[in-house]
Amino acid sequence: SFQIQGRFHGNSTCSQDFSFIALLQHPQHTHLCALFPTRFSQPLLVLYIKDRFNSKKTARTMATRVQFENNNEVGVFSRLTNSYCLVGIGGSENFYSVFESELADHVPVIHTSIAGTRIIGRMCVGNSKGLLLPNTTTDQEMLHIRNSLPDQVVVQRVEERLSALGNSICTNDYVALTHTDLDRETEEIVADVLGVEVFRQTIAGNVLVGTYCVLTNQGGMVHPRTSVEEQDELSSLLQVPIVAGTVNRGSDVIAAGLACNDWSAFCGLDTTSTEISVIESIFKLRNAQPSAIVTEMRSSLIDAMQS
Repeated sequence: SFQIQGRFHGNSTCSQDFSFIALLQHPQHTHLCALFPTRFSQPLLVLYIKDRFNSKKTARTMATRVQFENNNEVGVFSRLTNSYCLVGIGGSENFYSVFESELADHVPVIHTSIAGTRIIGRMCVGNSKGLLLPNTTTDQEMLHIRNSLPDQVVVQRVEERLSALGNSICTNDYVALTHTDLDRETEEIVADVLGVEVFRQTIAGNVLVGTYCVLTNQGGMVHPRTSVEEQDELSSLLQVPIVAGTVNRGSDVIAAGLACNDWSAFCGLDTTSTEISVIESIFKLRNAQPSAIVTEMRSSLIDAMQS
């Protein structure tokens, strides 16, 4: 135990007047800095506590475990992009509070149903530019969603035989992969509304690309049995790094257990720490590259042995 004496200064704009002595991590706050002044004779302790709700969206990036009514398939009940987040109605308040605490300061979190169901992550598909809904979406649901979304997001219903659009289409802000049997008209609507290039593709022999692939502007995760050659092909097609992986302790249904955008990710409660480290690495959350993880583990081990 130790005692710190000094006075506190809450004005973060004066940080240029001080030289950093230590930067400590705290589970509830972004910064806990002990500083000494360069132009004062007596030591001055400055405590900066930056609440996570006031931090910029690029400052707090991580993968968060969450459940929907004891169900780990969080990607089934939510749709997350860089402009908005849709969550299914009727879930526990804990599910909503996790999304809202991480996202509400940056993008709207919208409670809704689609075609009277809560499986909105599988029924719709979208990116920061647009949102596509199945033709079974009611007028009331569409009006609610359109009024809640930012003005620049285009919302459109699609007359498509494969009505579970989230299972048939996988997209980021630039490229979309689609089911090989998707209608030509739907393909044109995807390209027009979402503003992306469209490619018909399979993943590890599965035509449901939206189920077995999660894609952001930073990277992508695909079915664990995707071959290295196919991963390289997808990576060159999408122009982002691709990795094969699992969620929820070995589940290969990637999109059902994972929802993410460019700065945050939400996965099922059963997701292991190894799976989370892969997720944070490929989607560039916390800039957690594998080499950095290994180096950090080694240094902590050495410190523990020396102490």
